[in-house]
Amino acid sequence: MSAAEAGVAIASGWQRTQPVAELAVAPLGVAGEGFLAAAAATIGREVELSGQAGGRIGLLVRGERTRAVGMEVLDAGPPERGIPLTGSSAAIGHAAAEVLAPDRPDRLLLDLATVHCHDGGAGLLSALGATADRPLEEGVGAMAGIGHLDLHPVRERLTGMELLAVVPDAELTQPLLGLRGITSRRGREADTDPAELLAVDATLERFATLAEASAAAVPGAGACGGAAYAIAALGGRILSGPQACAELVGLVEAGAPNGFTETVLQADLVVTGSSRFDFASRGGGVMRFVAEQAQLAGTPCIALAGEKVIGAREMRTMGIESAYAVREAAPSFADEPSGADVTAEELTELAARVAHTWQW
Repeated sequence: MSAAEAGVAIASGWQRTQPVAELAVAPLGVAGEGFLAAAAATIGREVELSGQAGGRIGLLVRGERTRAVGMEVLDAGPPERGIPLTGSSAAIGHAAAEVLAPDRPDRLLLDLATVHCHDGGAGLLSALGATADRPLEEGVGAMAGIGHLDLHPVRERLTGMELLAVVPDAELTQPLLGLRGITSRRGREADTDPAELLAVDATLERFATLAEASAAAVPGAGACGGAAYAIAALGGRILSGPQACAELVGLVEAGAPNGFTETVLQADLVVTGSSRFDFASRGGGVMRFVAEQAQLAGTPCIALAGEKVIGAREMRTMGIESAYAVREAAPSFADEPSGADVTAEELTELAARVAHTWQW
């Protein structure tokens, strides 16, 4: 069930109990897992399939003023440890180039969560027109010794356009370079030769110096193999999926995390949800974000879930007043959570019951 479908199901049940309630459905999704579907629902377009490359297929959303792109992994294979020296961000760049034709939108969102690279976004920039004295679409290994980079064609192509890199929540503060940068982190995880780590980090540092040195220090520049850095170098912003969706749907003002719109400030109650609400995941990125924003706005927040495995104290520490489950939690040894396959009808029924409790 998509975020938009879940929102409609909840609203339908709530309206059944409270016919005069004014409701606003806001689809939110995390990077790589629902963001594009939520963005498409907000923009009012379907997600289109684009070209296939490297076991991934492009996903495009073509709105009149806002467009979004991402990649779906077709064959993930075993997880790769260490530094993918040949991994390239070119595929997401080519998808972006496709969605920008034939006319220019006002805003472009790039879901980078499934981009498999370590090239600092060099491939992405190349696909949009950047040139250099080293190959930019063959991974960081081919970029060693780079001495010239021309981003003028890219800047000219995107001038005046708002750019947003959408990345996983856990990578929002990931640095690009240095001891905490992506090369150091990935290399240490795989016990890579320190000399190789220094060489790769030096290549990325040289690339960043040629592109936009100050952008390398932006929090999140190292997200998704450094692909987020490319967007920062072009003057764009780096956000999580829920943050980007909240701006897109009009819950917060663009560029102002706590700049709530009237939709939030006038709300009596915020309702969020997930398939499973437990202590380990805290309901996932969307629920955590919604609860945090509701707290900042001073609005009570409740959660509807397929199943609930969390205590009242833990729940309230994250800003959730109450939580309600469609089904009893599955035993800890079960193969899959009992709430994984909740239907829209079940969610509607739960919302209708819960709405009796929250009336003013």
